[in-house]
Amino acid sequence: MGLVIKEPVEKMGAPYRRRWWALLVLCLSLLIIVMANTALTVAAPDMTKDLGLSSSDLQWVIDGYTVPYAALMLLLGAIGDKYSRRGALVLGLLVFAGASVAGSLVDSSTGVIASRAVMGVGAALIMPATLSLLASTFPRAERAKAILLWTATAGIAIAAGPLVAGALLENHGWASTFLINVPIALLAVVGAFVLVPPSKAAHHDRIDYVGGLLSVVSVGALVYMIIQGPHFGWDAKAISGAVVAGLGFVLFVLWELRHPRPVLDVRRFAHRMFSGSLLAVALFFLAVFGAFYYLTQHLQFVLGYTPLETGIRMLPLAGAVFVGSALTGFLTPRLGMKVTVTAGMVAGTVALALLTRVDAGSGYGDFLAPLIILGVAIGLALSPCTDAIMGAFPEAELGVGGAVNDTSLELGGSLGIAILGSVLASSYSSHLADATAGSKLPASALATAQDSVGAGYAVAQGIGEQAKQLGAQALHATTPQQAAQLKAQAEQLGAGAQQMSHAVGSAFSDAVAHTSLIGAVILGVGTVLVAFLLPRRGKGDAQQDGEAAQQQEREALSV
Repeated sequence: MGLVIKEPVEKMGAPYRRRWWALLVLCLSLLIIVMANTALTVAAPDMTKDLGLSSSDLQWVIDGYTVPYAALMLLLGAIGDKYSRRGALVLGLLVFAGASVAGSLVDSSTGVIASRAVMGVGAALIMPATLSLLASTFPRAERAKAILLWTATAGIAIAAGPLVAGALLENHGWASTFLINVPIALLAVVGAFVLVPPSKAAHHDRIDYVGGLLSVVSVGALVYMIIQGPHFGWDAKAISGAVVAGLGFVLFVLWELRHPRPVLDVRRFAHRMFSGSLLAVALFFLAVFGAFYYLTQHLQFVLGYTPLETGIRMLPLAGAVFVGSALTGFLTPRLGMKVTVTAGMVAGTVALALLTRVDAGSGYGDFLAPLIILGVAIGLALSPCTDAIMGAFPEAELGVGGAVNDTSLELGGSLGIAILGSVLASSYSSHLADATAGSKLPASALATAQDSVGAGYAVAQGIGEQAKQLGAQALHATTPQQAAQLKAQAEQLGAGAQQMSHAVGSAFSDAVAHTSLIGAVILGVGTVLVAFLLPRRGKGDAQQDGEAAQQQEREALSV
């Protein structure tokens, strides 16, 4: 056997013997594209200071990655199925690495946003390829276990991003959080050629490019609307995005229903197992990404932890994901998917409900139990859903299956940050306005402080600096009267700085509690819907799975 593996997995007479090493490469590829967003939440303050980013700029630095990532996955997944899944993975890793280098070198908001967008294109190639290669490389009997490790990697990456970024920011600038992707991506490229066998659909007609382009327009407009509306107001841009998304989805469904070989057979959504699994994935990542968005801010701004200390304190989430994944592997074959997924979603709801107790006096210990429960919930719920989604697609459409799963995940995460982030901002601004009512501080300072928790603490720090300067001037005053006047002003400003700092922390803590309540209600209602949609599975699961797999193979051969 040469250094580069050339035999397609479809032509192997027996299961590929190095498939677990191949899974390691796929998980490594998944790790960097998930960490690309979670690491940025920690690096954002340094980037904002260095590049002078406005709040709008920062939002698009984060979400410029998300729009092409979500929009392109379905079409690129289909292209990977037809031509080469491993080729799509390698190309995506190279694009991702190249854009990461560019992102580390630019010195403007436009450059960073453009680099992040290209990284999103790379991620749209990588993400569905990892799942389709996993499904094609592993026999059906082992696929659930492999998917369990894949989803556990995604959960761990959520917590690992802040830790890695925090460690880098101790001695390096924000550009290092981009450059760390490069050696990992290049290692994954080498691993892909050496350990991952090539794969593509055995039979695949011409790609439905019209349906694929309609999906790009529809999903892209939807994600744009989700970002633009809650964060920047429902202006003409957001409304236009909503209109384009709505018309695009209608045209997409009509086209796919009429096309003999659609890029995505929308009739699958009529199946309860498939639609219930997609809903569970979307709702779960809505809750997880939304909670992650405000928890990292609370740890850094309110509790005063450094980026590295914040990352370390998120590690219990990663450990709990492993525990939840182990429980899933044990419970799902015995109790069925419906019980396991519902239990995971209930646990996630409980985790968010516990966060409603957060107040100004809360310390890290108050966040520990919710983090652990949320990690267990991720492990319990996600891998059975991903397995069910991938199981709904024949061999010829594994890339499309992976893209559908990942688009659901990304849409859920975008909605979580948009909805819960909007609730958080509104609640924080309202609580801070109430807390500072009647304050003698300048109206402009109070208005600035209401923009965000970071802005609030910056205002308090600025007032404190002014107090120190006046205190120093008082020591060198020419007359006792002038000294007394300067000292009084310094004391007044010092008291105002303390009041502002306390008010900001209290307002943000109250906002976290309120936002967690909204998140718990959304996930709780979603849990009921998912429990209704998912069919009850009994002792015949293995037989049903086997029959389903055989049917998929017959469909693939008939294409």
